[in-house]
Amino acid sequence: MLQKRYRLKRRNDFRRVFRAGTSVANRQFVLYVYDRGNDEPVRVGVSVSRKVGNAVTRNRIRRLVKEVVRRWVDCLPNGVDLIIIARAPAAKMDYHQVKSSLRHVFSRAKLLSKPVVTEKERGGSG
Repeated sequence: MLQKRYRLKRRNDFRRVFRAGTSVANRQFVLYVYDRGNDEPVRVGVSVSRKVGNAVTRNRIRRLVKEVVRRWVDCLPNGVDLIIIARAPAAKMDYHQVKSSLRHVFSRAKLLSKPVVTEKERGGSG
């Protein structure tokens, strides 16, 4: 679970990111980035439209995305608000595909300050 200090929750915060932020996208995800200009921890919001699937599917995608972000939070820059919007093709993805797709979007947005080491590179089982 993503710690409370890393969550973007308020409607006004979401609105600010959508209006003033920049976006980067691929087929599965859209990433909105807003630089707050301070040194507070990164905050992340996840949105999955009803067009993507039923509640079970949407919640599954949301959990997968939050888990990937939870593991990367130390590699993300401070003072940034992020909103990750899942598109319909994300519904068919497993954890590793979600991770790969998000890595692509985050790298296009130049957000990964440190290289993210995968479990395989670390010698793990995944």
